[in-house]
Amino acid sequence: MQIIKDELFKENLQVVLKYIAQDSKAKASKFNKQLSVQVNKLGNMPFKFRQSNYYDDNNIRDLIFKGYTIPYLVDKEKELIVVLDIFKYSFRKIVK
Repeated sequence: MQIIKDELFKENLQVVLKYIAQDSKAKASKFNKQLSVQVNKLGNMPFKFRQSNYYDDNNIRDLIFKGYTIPYLVDKEKELIVVLDIFKYSFRKIVK
């Protein structure tokens, strides 16, 4: 499956990386690399993770990574995964 990163995900990832980099640029780089590995694995088993708690859609899943939630949409017909966002649970409202 092809994996696409939504603009909202890209923008919020930069915010997260800048926040981590305030403590250590090396930790921010390591976080980014490890997250990329996890996201790239989604194509192998797209339904591995739980149904999203934040979206009312069976095809949207939540990858949990180091305390962050990364919701992603699985489109089986188009053989596509869209990574939607990244956030800490306390900063996100439920979208219906």
